[in-house]
Amino acid sequence: MSSLRTLAVAAGLQPEWQDAAGRRQSVADGALQAILDRLGHPSGSEKQIAESLAAIEARNAQGVRFLSVDVGDPIRLASKVSGKAELTFEDGTSRSITVDNGELSPISKSGYHKLEINGEVIDILVAPRRCYTIADTLPSRKLWAPAVQIPSLRTDAPKSFGDFVSLADAARAFDRRGADALAISPTHALFPADPSRYSPYAPSSRQFLNGLYGDPAAFGAKSGSRDVPELIDWHAAIPEKLARLRKSFDQVPSQIEETLTAFRLQGGDDLERHAEFDALHAHFFAAIGARGWQQWPAEYHDPASPAVRRFVEEHADDVTFYIFLQWLARRDLDAAQTAAKDAGMAIGLIADLAVGMDPGGSHGWSRRNDLLTGLSIGAPPDPLGPDGQSWGITGFDPQALRDTAFAPFIATIRSALAHAGGIRIDHAFGLRRLWVVPEGASAAEGAYLDMPFDDMMRIVAMESQRAKAIVIGEDLGTVPDGFREAMDARAMLGMRVLWFERDADGFVPPAKWSPDAVAMTGTHDLATIAGWWSGRDIDWTWDLGRKSDAADKPTDLAARAEDRVALWAAFDTGTEQPTPEDTDPVVDAAIAHVAGTLCALAIIPIEDLAGLVEQPNLPGTIDEHPNWRRRMPDTTEALLARPEVAARIVTLNVTRPA
Repeated sequence: MSSLRTLAVAAGLQPEWQDAAGRRQSVADGALQAILDRLGHPSGSEKQIAESLAAIEARNAQGVRFLSVDVGDPIRLASKVSGKAELTFEDGTSRSITVDNGELSPISKSGYHKLEINGEVIDILVAPRRCYTIADTLPSRKLWAPAVQIPSLRTDAPKSFGDFVSLADAARAFDRRGADALAISPTHALFPADPSRYSPYAPSSRQFLNGLYGDPAAFGAKSGSRDVPELIDWHAAIPEKLARLRKSFDQVPSQIEETLTAFRLQGGDDLERHAEFDALHAHFFAAIGARGWQQWPAEYHDPASPAVRRFVEEHADDVTFYIFLQWLARRDLDAAQTAAKDAGMAIGLIADLAVGMDPGGSHGWSRRNDLLTGLSIGAPPDPLGPDGQSWGITGFDPQALRDTAFAPFIATIRSALAHAGGIRIDHAFGLRRLWVVPEGASAAEGAYLDMPFDDMMRIVAMESQRAKAIVIGEDLGTVPDGFREAMDARAMLGMRVLWFERDADGFVPPAKWSPDAVAMTGTHDLATIAGWWSGRDIDWTWDLGRKSDAADKPTDLAARAEDRVALWAAFDTGTEQPTPEDTDPVVDAAIAHVAGTLCALAIIPIEDLAGLVEQPNLPGTIDEHPNWRRRMPDTTEALLARPEVAARIVTLNVTRPA
């Protein structure tokens, strides 16, 4: 192995990897060098490589300040130290213990504890062995849930886009039809002053909420125009909503001001920095078109700088407005989860945790040392993205997580679970490894960076049990060896999607689907049932010139015709196969197929329940496809009352109970 590749391995990079087809791939030396440089390990010469290796070895020799174990397991410290130590439990109680050659007896009390020995403090997580499960909530029951994109929801009150009040209405409507959960799109904070930043998977911060989802109507700000087109016009809708929110802020009564002050104090420095970022972003976006903090004048790059402190003082009302947006959004999201639970849902909302965040956002400005710098995370070429994907977002630096006792990751998980009974971890492979790409390079010029998987899985289990919330991990794409087995061991549910459940004999029958996963007809990134059957996704592929395994469109359509035969045979309806234009019978059969699996939870996108052709998002596109802009054709209540939709819900309710 070359010295460069030795350094790459020491830094947590994988010089070789296995693609979705099982083929071994090797990362080019130039790509490794570019990534190493951005990780802070210069590698342009043999001298630099030697110095970087020595620095890594010296850091490793310092030991760790965080370790995690399962309840009941023995604890082994990195050093072979012996002697008396003080163990302080998370609840503040403590006791003296003996450490023998770096080992101490198992701890039966789960939690985040601290061990002090010889003047050194080590954070120790003692985690439950598994996540909270559906069986913990409702033993011997099989549940179903719809999945919705919050902005797409319509209500009787016309709105430019759906919000948390629309979500509460949807939760009550679905509960009346027998659903026990409602999976939702990410609610993370975006960039409220920039109407082009509406993708829920490129947030400014994952620890705060999208303030535009709050409802200003309670403070006298009326809804917008009654003209509600098929597609959301974000460039008009966001400024209009922001103006109404500002008007409601200006009319806040005194009793709400007191509540807002208490909320602000409770939020502490993190909330202050986030609101300051939003105010600064709005200022510099309007003044010079700056999309992120990197384009601000240099004196504003440091949150503690005199320039920033002066701006905050001079624009105190603007900062308070953005704190108000966080309070309003939290109030309304809490109300949506309360509405779901009070209506009778066993789980309620299932939050969606995006895999990363925009490096120019709030988190990147206020706590940039938490994050990878100069690297975009994404995915190598796979069936979900044949060209590979570089998402233009960043994630946690694995070394920074260890250095901070995983505080940013813990805060992120807690934030997602604060208003939900479950969580879906987007691209859950990111807990094991991240595909990192140097900024400006193609997705193929990336490499896998190892993450502290065992520690992160234990944290997820700890927070899941505390919140009594189920955990779903998106495990679609290039699956790392042993990943699904590790998920099963932690009771983290995987995702089994109709289109991918195939073997040598065709589509897998329901009785053979894994019980350790949720069953799904599709996701926001995939063709709907009606879209797949009619070939709408193929039209998009060839109309936009996207990469395809097929030589041309006729070949693609011919392969789809064969797949239709296989799918209809798997449904085993005993009826004649419908034509490509006749999608309703296929939607009915697909939902029945997924509902009949062994999975404890079936999730059906609302687009499939309604039999819609178009999908919410087309990966790898921005403006070419109307991503995150599609609106439901009617209110949730009206959609669910449609005869064909009501019949599909009957199928779910009849099939899912054990």
